[in-house]
Amino acid sequence: MSGLLTGLETGVRQRIGAALFERVAGPDGMANRARIHQTPGPRWFSPQRPIRRVHADASMFVGGLRALLLQSLHPLAMAAVADHSGFRSDPWGRLQRTSTFLATTTFGTVHDAERAVAKVRGIHRRVKGVAPDGRAYHATDPELLAWVHIAEVDSFLTCHQRFGAEPLDAAGCDGYVADAAEIAVRLGVVDPPRTTAELARQLERYRPQLASTPESRAAARFLLFNPPLPLVARGPYAVLAATAVSTLPTWARWPLRLPRLPMAEATAVRLSGHALVRTIRWALPPPPTALEHAGPVPSPAER
Repeated sequence: MSGLLTGLETGVRQRIGAALFERVAGPDGMANRARIHQTPGPRWFSPQRPIRRVHADASMFVGGLRALLLQSLHPLAMAAVADHSGFRSDPWGRLQRTSTFLATTTFGTVHDAERAVAKVRGIHRRVKGVAPDGRAYHATDPELLAWVHIAEVDSFLTCHQRFGAEPLDAAGCDGYVADAAEIAVRLGVVDPPRTTAELARQLERYRPQLASTPESRAAARFLLFNPPLPLVARGPYAVLAATAVSTLPTWARWPLRLPRLPMAEATAVRLSGHALVRTIRWALPPPPTALEHAGPVPSPAER
């Protein structure tokens, strides 16, 4: 009987994990995963680096949604997303492309990571236009690139520290910010933060530029309440959404019209968020064994 139950559990786990992984990584996700992890060669980051721990953890699901909400508060960044990303018409495609980029630059070979960065930089050169407030935007603008980077790093690290399987110590948190900066520099960010203190200062510097706009509020409603999901997935996604919102600072919630419920967030939301992240971690298959050289290549500053 125990063997039968174990077999049933394994089958359920595999089905859930496969469906979840395909949704996040796309139909070619498994093939991409094998290529990213099993192609021999040097990587930008050694296996011991904090960025590997953070980006491999299921808390990234919460962090990714939080990052999108935070990024939407910059009117020019939101205009670029609304006009060019297809976040409404093809939200899963956008998610899959983003997750593949993160996996490639974090775990892939130097060759594949450099190709991924070059591809993104090429896309950025074509992303330009005029925001609803009349200001021109261009995705190569170092200020916009820095905002997107800062919002992502702050979100991924915040959610890892709250929901990750192995939260980092203070040195590890600084190490994660420094690791992420290496990718940011290659994408064109000028002087990205390299410690948590610098991250906090740069995030604070952007606050006067952030605003509540019809576009940002519409994006929040779409991301939180109207995602293109089957009915069976709506319940877990609602938990994910509530968990992501609970990690936002108060100053980021009011512009998006997201209420703060301290008692509920400290109890029900936090507990359900931990349970959801543990379930995702349980369901997702572990990555294949990596074939790589022992050490990372030098950073741009060291070359």
